[in-house]
Amino acid sequence: MSYDLMVFDRSKAPETKEEFMKWFEKQTEWAEDHGYDDIRTASPDLRDWFMEMIKNFPPMNGEFAPEDEALEDNPELEMHLTDYTIGRSVIYAAFAWSVEKQARDVAKKLAMVYDVGFYDVSGGGKID
Repeated sequence: MSYDLMVFDRSKAPETKEEFMKWFEKQTEWAEDHGYDDIRTASPDLRDWFMEMIKNFPPMNGEFAPEDEALEDNPELEMHLTDYTIGRSVIYAAFAWSVEKQARDVAKKLAMVYDVGFYDVSGGGKID
């Protein structure tokens, strides 16, 4: 199990919680016609959030994933590896529970900086 959150393009998401939850379910069907580890598919604000986020929480897969040697030399880095699923309007991120508080704090702060929405999937479903 992982600690999961999602950031999203505010201009694409519905405003009511009920409609947002339907939209969330649709987004997480992962039915878009592209791979889900390519940041170029995301909106500009989501790309900016991602590029800043991976400084502390590098991706497990894709072009920005650390080399195996870097992980072998740095157990702390391995603990911060994150599974990002990137859509056009959302980025879903799955973190190790051991970094849950730090991940939530950094992700939420960066969501404010880059003006993207924040949905705490594992933390009670709070939408900001």
